[in-house]
Amino acid sequence: MSTETIDLKTRLITDFHAREAVMNGEASSEFHQKKRAGLARFEQLGFPTIKHEEWKYSNVRDLISVSYDFNAESSIGLAELEDLKVPAQQANILYFVNGRYNAELSTIISPVEKITISSLADAYKNDPARVASYFNELTKDADDAFTALNTAFTQDGVFVHIPDNQSVEHPIILRFVSDAREKNVGSQPRNIISVGKNSHVKIAEAFRTLGEQRSFTNAVTEINVAQEANVQYYKVQNESENAYHIGTTQVRMADRSHFYAGTVTLNGKFTRNNLNIVLDGEHCDAHMYGLYFPDGSQHVDNHTVADHQKPNSESNELYKGILRDKSKGVFNGKIFVRPDAQKTNAFQSCKNIVLSPDASMNTKPQLEIFADDVKCSHGTTTGQIDEEALFYMRSRGISQPEAMSLLMFAFCADVVSQIKIDSVREYLENVITQKLASK
Repeated sequence: MSTETIDLKTRLITDFHAREAVMNGEASSEFHQKKRAGLARFEQLGFPTIKHEEWKYSNVRDLISVSYDFNAESSIGLAELEDLKVPAQQANILYFVNGRYNAELSTIISPVEKITISSLADAYKNDPARVASYFNELTKDADDAFTALNTAFTQDGVFVHIPDNQSVEHPIILRFVSDAREKNVGSQPRNIISVGKNSHVKIAEAFRTLGEQRSFTNAVTEINVAQEANVQYYKVQNESENAYHIGTTQVRMADRSHFYAGTVTLNGKFTRNNLNIVLDGEHCDAHMYGLYFPDGSQHVDNHTVADHQKPNSESNELYKGILRDKSKGVFNGKIFVRPDAQKTNAFQSCKNIVLSPDASMNTKPQLEIFADDVKCSHGTTTGQIDEEALFYMRSRGISQPEAMSLLMFAFCADVVSQIKIDSVREYLENVITQKLASK
């Protein structure tokens, strides 16, 4: 282990104990006891290296080689947000700057008597017992150092509680902004989302960066989907060239529930997305869509899990990537079918276009099936642009750059079309068009 790794790990642990020493009675609360357990787990695991199978192709040495200010203040205002070109949307919009909720920039329009949408810090002040009961319940068994680190240092994020039989008319959009204009900044937001029986909601997380210093975001989202609930969840990353992002989304589904996930990585130095879905009910279905565009020396790693624990459920997964320059991509998709999960249907596909000889893509689809009455498949392809289609378009007077952009946009359409929040989809279409046309 490098000197820098030991130093950062020690610094974080020392900071935790310093904060704990001035907490008085709060240190004995259930919430803090869970945080303390997270710290113990982080101490045990340490930062991963490429010797860890789950991190074989994603080296975090550069990420942890410098220090970050996890308590950085920010004077960000509406003028600075204009530079981010965020789409207008009639929605519940919550801003988090350097991991902290910014009420002045946020707008909550759904009726408070029907659903709870607030910052995690405010929710804990108002109802500590309820927040503590949800906190870390879905991630407590995670064998991941960064999830444990987030648990230990959780301070803010979003808390959403939707009672039974509610259809949330307006989407919930969470905008996380790293203000790295003056220094290296770090944030560890924790999002807790509980969706009641037969309720419906659309949720989007967006991550952006201001400034050219380093930013490190270590985000964890826990989503509990009750019986017959329907949740659409989207995650969009368009961060800076010096942004490091590790995010884990942990989902648990009950009987006859529906979950749709779309993960789009547009920009960022180093990105690791973990999407783990436990289908803990019968007749539920999960859909996972992913899209990524690394260029330069960017690195994008998508790890997914569809864990079928009960019979008669279905998961469907499609991830696509376009890689250029010296970028690197990783896809590791796991499907587990437990012994009781008979009559499971599980499908997984990962398709990639590599546009440069210096770009690389590592894929590892995995099936672990412990039941016999199932239909499961997985496949992965990595290749170049379709030369026949390119020739056909050029023979009809379309220039090569325009023809390539059109072909690649069509390649992305399977994923982009699945995003049902109009403003998010339109924003992605515009950014993708510009990105594909830029080189």
